[in-house]
Amino acid sequence: MKKSLTPWLCLLPAILFLGVFMVYPLIDVLVYSAEEGYNFASQSFWSVGLYNYSYVLHDPFFIQALKNTFIIVIITVPLSTGIALLISLGLSSIKALRDLFQTVYFLPYVTNTLAVGLVFMILFKKTAYSDGLVSLLIQTFGGPSVDFIDGPYWAKMFVMCFYTIWIVMPFKILILTSALASVDPVYYKAAQVDATPKWRVFTKITLPMISPMVFYLVITGFIGAFKAYSDEVALFGTNLNAAGMNTIVGYVYDMLYGDSGGYPSYASAAALILFAIVFTITTINLMVSRKTVYYQ
Repeated sequence: MKKSLTPWLCLLPAILFLGVFMVYPLIDVLVYSAEEGYNFASQSFWSVGLYNYSYVLHDPFFIQALKNTFIIVIITVPLSTGIALLISLGLSSIKALRDLFQTVYFLPYVTNTLAVGLVFMILFKKTAYSDGLVSLLIQTFGGPSVDFIDGPYWAKMFVMCFYTIWIVMPFKILILTSALASVDPVYYKAAQVDATPKWRVFTKITLPMISPMVFYLVITGFIGAFKAYSDEVALFGTNLNAAGMNTIVGYVYDMLYGDSGGYPSYASAAALILFAIVFTITTINLMVSRKTVYYQ
């Protein structure tokens, strides 16, 4: 009897922690999302149903936030992973100053997000005194002056995606560099004996051997991109709806604490919609990984 209880006693702290900080909040969000006409001051509501979901899905601000989030996810996750893989391959092929280059590439990851956002805003923002360094460079090559912070939507989205890739790439480089270093050199020696072309070595040896780490980065990249919010604030300020650059997480925050705050039911419905999207995409990725990921 004691032996059967021992594992549960060891797991009890973790179970309590998960119950208090994950299970209970999730149940609370489910309850809030079903309470129609919830009044925060009086803690009352007039019915239970799916009206909150209908309201959120028809809210123009949520539709815009959903669009922005999906554009960020679709662009930044593949690009950041691909660029990080290329840089990692380059770092793995050199010996001189390798540690220095790894440190340089990792610096953005340990730099404060808002500080990096401020630098990007200075580089791209058009002011009364300057068009911004990037815009000046574009004009030097004969292009038009562009305000990437307060200008057209495509310009703001370009900066947002560029900034997001810059922020997440160092971590991916670190993971992929470690994964490449763990590949058994015997495989490469066998390929050299057979005079195998480099592209075939990469597709048949390197990529399959590091595929679990690539898959891990893709999964965490999708989840992280769907949770984007602080990056947008760093670039465009707190009024993201006015800038047209809000995200789903930003919409949830606005419904709770922003200018349109005081609507926990709408915020809960939006949060559960985000949860359903992330859960669906993660499940699809897991199903695809069964055929594409090679586990040694």
